[in-house]
Amino acid sequence: MANGDDFKTGGSPWGSAPRGGNGSGRGPTPPNIDEVIKKIQDLINKFLPGGKSGRKPMILGLIILIALWTFSGLYRVLPDEQGVVLRFGKFVSTTQPGLNYHLPYPVERALTPKVTKVNRIDVGFRSASDSGRTSGVGDVPEESLMLTGDENIVNIDFSVFWVIKDAGKFLFKIQSPVETVKAAAETAMREVIAKSRIQSILTEGRSKIEMETQEIIQSILDEYESGIQITQVQTQKADPPDQVIDAFRDVQAARADMERSKNEAEAYANDVIPRARGDAAKILQQAEAYKKQVVAAAEGEASRFTAIYNEYKNAKQVTQERMYLETMEKVLADIDKVIIDKKAGGVVPYLPLPELTKKPKGSETQ
Repeated sequence: MANGDDFKTGGSPWGSAPRGGNGSGRGPTPPNIDEVIKKIQDLINKFLPGGKSGRKPMILGLIILIALWTFSGLYRVLPDEQGVVLRFGKFVSTTQPGLNYHLPYPVERALTPKVTKVNRIDVGFRSASDSGRTSGVGDVPEESLMLTGDENIVNIDFSVFWVIKDAGKFLFKIQSPVETVKAAAETAMREVIAKSRIQSILTEGRSKIEMETQEIIQSILDEYESGIQITQVQTQKADPPDQVIDAFRDVQAARADMERSKNEAEAYANDVIPRARGDAAKILQQAEAYKKQVVAAAEGEASRFTAIYNEYKNAKQVTQERMYLETMEKVLADIDKVIIDKKAGGVVPYLPLPELTKKPKGSETQ
């Protein structure tokens, strides 16, 4: 039995190879395979109790096999994957990225589907790669034609993007994930379109439709426990059916002309109405001022009459004479007056007052 000195001397573990017997110096000859196997067995038996018993190599081999079988349960989950552990074919648990362990095969085994890959499903149309065509996009009317809430028909194409949220549920809760997502997406879109008006669908309402559709799809898939997460719903096209699209465009053009005329009328109204309101306010203010003026004048006249009446009660003769003189002053203020005194015996029996107020001609030129 080998004593292991060959391993201490740093020589070859297979022993010293003899030189060629003919002394030709062609190099060492290959070792004997049987001798090598015998030395390995002797080396193993040296470390096992019981000497050279023939059962020891079998036990050692069995131990090695058990160790290898035990360590075969180690498996690695990549960052873009999720581990799914099966015990006798039944789903047990999911594991996160990293080094994990499960009971060795055939008790348990692990699947590692990729969960970060974004999958896409097209509804209402097929791309060139999906339909087998060389170019272009093929329309699928049975999927894209939908009835709107105002009893019109719209041709809508959209895409659904989804990822795996729970790999265990994804693999074992639903049988056909792609068909399930597509059916749920078409159902959700038809439900949303049935509550919307065609004008909103074709113009500003697309983002709202996409959000509502995504929420309904997710609720359906969560009810199925599909393990799928909807990341986005994207409308690709929303048009009237091809058979009526020309007539619909004419309607849209007429509607645009109506909106333009309406805007012009509103602009004219916005210009005329404020000015009319301003004129009305001005007239009202003038009327209010005239009202106050007339009322104040009337109140003043009433007060003046009351004052004169009080004076008249105290001195009737004087008040009558004063009132007569004031009245005559007002009446005769703007007429030419000539005073004739019948009792006057002078040369000029009258006094021409207007002539006296005129200036001499010579004074005007100076």
